[in-house]
Amino acid sequence: MRLIRSQRISLLLLVLLAAAMISAGLGMRHPSNVDEERFLGVALEMLQSGDWLIPHRAGEIYPDKPPLFMWAIALLVKLGTSPTIALFLPALLAGIVTTACLHDLGRRLWNRRVGLIAGLLFLATYQTYSIQRAGQIDGFLLLWTALGLYGMARHLLLGPAWGWFYLACAAMGFGIISKGVGFLPALMLIPYAFAARRGWNGVARMPGEGRAWLLGLLVALAAIGTWLLPLVIKVMLFGDEASRAYLNEILLRQTAQRYANAWHHREPFWFFFTNVIPKYWLPLVLALPWMVPAWRHQLAKRDGRYLVLLGWVVLVLLFFSLSSGKRKLYIYPALPGLVLAMAPLVPWLLRRWFTQRPRGRKLFIGLAIFWFLAWFARGFIEPIREGVNPRQTLMQDVAEATHGAELMLTHWREGHWLYARQPLVHFGVIAPSQVEKAAQWLRDNPSSYALIRPDELPRCFKPEKARRIGDGDDEDWYLVQADADNGQCHDPALAQPYRFTWTQPLD
Repeated sequence: MRLIRSQRISLLLLVLLAAAMISAGLGMRHPSNVDEERFLGVALEMLQSGDWLIPHRAGEIYPDKPPLFMWAIALLVKLGTSPTIALFLPALLAGIVTTACLHDLGRRLWNRRVGLIAGLLFLATYQTYSIQRAGQIDGFLLLWTALGLYGMARHLLLGPAWGWFYLACAAMGFGIISKGVGFLPALMLIPYAFAARRGWNGVARMPGEGRAWLLGLLVALAAIGTWLLPLVIKVMLFGDEASRAYLNEILLRQTAQRYANAWHHREPFWFFFTNVIPKYWLPLVLALPWMVPAWRHQLAKRDGRYLVLLGWVVLVLLFFSLSSGKRKLYIYPALPGLVLAMAPLVPWLLRRWFTQRPRGRKLFIGLAIFWFLAWFARGFIEPIREGVNPRQTLMQDVAEATHGAELMLTHWREGHWLYARQPLVHFGVIAPSQVEKAAQWLRDNPSSYALIRPDELPRCFKPEKARRIGDGDDEDWYLVQADADNGQCHDPALAQPYRFTWTQPLD
């Protein structure tokens, strides 16, 4: 009873620390980059249009990501949560759940102290802070990665436990319809198969269970089907050319083609090892010179727990390193596995460091407390330092200057749509010849305005007839009407524009 009480107390303290760290400044934060603006805007447009199967961005189909993250935001808003809070709540939930999963796995695989250390290491890592406090898919993806890791570990290392395995498969399915790489926990099966076949310690052996393994694949497909099946039925029965193109884009181009031949964020093979891990996996990387020999010692003892966890981390790093497209947040799913492999060795490492240095132990404890307090304080400082989103200010000024008239957007970003307070017209986010299209369109709509970048203005419009608006920096624009047309730009193949108006603009 005493042991159970101490386990509950340590878990409660960890969960409270996770909630405090990740939620610091919640309510003060607003969308601060194009990803956050995009996901919140797509979620709000889902609510307004009622189309939950095909995401849209200002009336145009948004084909880059599956919709589950946007569903989560939209549902929170529908339940009464402020949009600028709902954007950050999925990652907060994911961080708390992951912390609890790491604590429980560390306790079950080793002991309660290891579980506590695993949770603390996860929360102390800089990448956790930078991703779980953002309103992005990767913070939400962690929820499914953690549940997949937990279920797999319960089955492969502590099992057989087929119920937990099926939970892991369902989590991976939901992870895939959050972001295509949601299947990553399945890579644990590769080092597990090696360990089980070679008779390593600490892994469960399950011969002759082919049907049970296959059922896991069906569970994952069923989870994916909660979105994909209604989508395919809708496209097949009622779809137009745009929706059929969306289906091809989301199933093929944004997955296999993007992995094999990325069209942006192209980096060399070693990018994660030189540009990401040394910074974003602090302070864990500081212990690697001692951890690597200790891991080798554990592997020499044929401890399957370390082989499965470390093997999974290596496979995740290799998977993303082989792709030509790389961003610093891609390797984040490997972090929980690394934390679990480090946590049981931390007590040994601290004894080695501080047995002869009692003052060093006090200094280490002080630095650890300062580290957590600094991240907590930064959660309140960052929103104050960032201030109001400049695109929000711009769109307020534009609405006032145009008296709410219809506005043509060119070379726009998601914040211009998210914070718009008037009817919008555009020809697509990445459409070619957008300024030429704007000039052609204004001739037929002389009461409307267009928003033009300074470097694009002289080609199609008279600068003396344009009104400068914005902050003079990133948000530097000109408002023009038909009378500013210099007659030099024509687009005879003018396509039908997209039109969009918020029924309730975002404050």
